[in-house]
Amino acid sequence: MTETPPAHIEKGGLVVNVESRRAAAPAMMLPGAAPAIARHARVSGKVHAALRFTGSYLAIWALAGVVAFALDRPHGSLAAGAVVIAAGAYELTPVKRQFRRRCREDACSGLRFGLCCAGSSIGLMAMLVALDVMSLSWMSVVAVLACAQKLLPAKAAIDVPLALALIGLGLVILIAASLIPGLTPPAM
Repeated sequence: MTETPPAHIEKGGLVVNVESRRAAAPAMMLPGAAPAIARHARVSGKVHAALRFTGSYLAIWALAGVVAFALDRPHGSLAAGAVVIAAGAYELTPVKRQFRRRCREDACSGLRFGLCCAGSSIGLMAMLVALDVMSLSWMSVVAVLACAQKLLPAKAAIDVPLALALIGLGLVILIAASLIPGLTPPAM
């Protein structure tokens, strides 16, 4: 982990940082929600209902961005490794499977859909905060995984290896963090 000040200090102030994170979280999650938004618009038959659905869904993710901001502080590889291992373990739980199923199917309200999708992605989001919430590389990895989990049906042949890969990544971070690019400061 780099021992630099939190991103909100380096990047120009609290308000700018909160706004950028409030924008980043929904931007990561909106592509995977597009089918649910379209389905809701089709079922309701009203554009304003789809806009309300989208707005409440995005509000959940904007709140997640604010929580990420609150949790983003410098920490060591021990904390990062433990969080990544926990994220991998969460991928294997019945709670995760239930949230994922509801995130794919339950689109009766944007609020409920957002909460289910947040519950499905909470492990991945915690992993992103632990690794570096402002890293475009880690943000891209988490966005692709979260989007794929929203759009694709759950399959043990994919989900279990993903969970084991996350647990393995966490173990590598604990044992030899220098092997993971971007986790340790460059040698001076």
